[in-house]
Amino acid sequence: MNRLITTFKNIFAIDELRSRILNTLLFITAFRLGSAIVLPGVDPNKLNLNPQGLLGLLDTFLGGAFSKASIFALGIMPYISASIAIQLLTLALPYFQKMQKEGESGRKRLNQITRVLTIGVTAVQAITYIRTTIPQEALLIDRGLFTVSSLFILTSGTIFCMWLGERITDKGIGNGISMIIMIGIVSRLPGAIYGEALSRGTSQILVFVLELVALYFVVMGAVVLTQAVRRIPIQYAKQVIGNKVVGGQRQYLPLKLNAAGVMPIIFAQALMFIPTYLAGLFAEKSDFAASVQNAFQSYTTWQYNLLFALLIIVFTFFYTAISVNPTQIADDMKRSGGFIPGVKPGIQTSEYIGTVLDRITLPGAIMLAIVAILPAIANLLGMTSGFAQFFGGTSLLIMVGVVLDTLQQVESYLLMRRYEGLMKSGRVQGRTNETVAA
Repeated sequence: MNRLITTFKNIFAIDELRSRILNTLLFITAFRLGSAIVLPGVDPNKLNLNPQGLLGLLDTFLGGAFSKASIFALGIMPYISASIAIQLLTLALPYFQKMQKEGESGRKRLNQITRVLTIGVTAVQAITYIRTTIPQEALLIDRGLFTVSSLFILTSGTIFCMWLGERITDKGIGNGISMIIMIGIVSRLPGAIYGEALSRGTSQILVFVLELVALYFVVMGAVVLTQAVRRIPIQYAKQVIGNKVVGGQRQYLPLKLNAAGVMPIIFAQALMFIPTYLAGLFAEKSDFAASVQNAFQSYTTWQYNLLFALLIIVFTFFYTAISVNPTQIADDMKRSGGFIPGVKPGIQTSEYIGTVLDRITLPGAIMLAIVAILPAIANLLGMTSGFAQFFGGTSLLIMVGVVLDTLQQVESYLLMRRYEGLMKSGRVQGRTNETVAA
């Protein structure tokens, strides 16, 4: 306890770090206040929204703003969609690839294109949200007037959330966009725990305690999945530059066990409505189609979870293949005078890295699939759906990843000021660690 108190004193003794933490709290407070403001012209007492599937996941990311018809009902998600689209374009189109390689100027242009695309994506999603989510009986004004006004309000709300995320990155503790998503998820945790405690009652208090212990171990497993890496040794040849000899040191190339992050779960979740939709077209004419529709309407059925897990494994390999380029890594190593001991530079190095990546991606994909279906298992074991969501899936991985990155940022400030780190044994590692010197 004394060490914890000393660590907090050291944190707030650094002027810049204290200022960044307070700024982050201020921006987060503004986001949470905006999430509670309902769109003008809507009677919140007549809203009966209970989003499921992908919409339920979106509502979790937004801290309930989606189901409350808030001015932040779309939150930061259109910006995430636009960012993913731009990222895929940089892999497919030479124009965007060239822009990405232009350094800081290219990055600014890509960011500007992403912001413009975000406005378009938000406008489309806002119209869809207004027409399909807000019932007529919940409106206090004319439908046409409500549509026009809400279109501008929802678009402005997303732009404001995007601005808050950038302010947290520049003036706060960092990871602004991820921080906003994480805060939306965490905001529902106290209510979920309270709801689970009420459902168990005093007669099942031991069961509730065991559930909390199980949640602790699930979180620890998610930390392991997030941080696990396979380190490949890299030896740099000695070079004489002027009168100095540089190089000759050994470093490591860390290949993450889960290089794809949470994207495979998001992609798989986005496709899980297809079986239900296709089966619904033939449900009246075919008993088999009707049984398929019934099987995929609930996320707790074994058919749903089997397909969900298989899609996650496939998308993990796909996203890892497009995000980690062994050929580019091998070329960069060759230009900098680095090589893997026992492996020739060039093509053989690329093939070696690709082989290692394939071998660690399979167990990483299986572990990711297990984490994704844990909420369904928890729900089948009798837990409330709100509490079961925190036993795995995208919510848990985002929370763990953002918390690790934030702790790493804080520890960096402490070490720069010659204070002790947050932990006695080792350093906190985030999701974005690069090559680590031996």
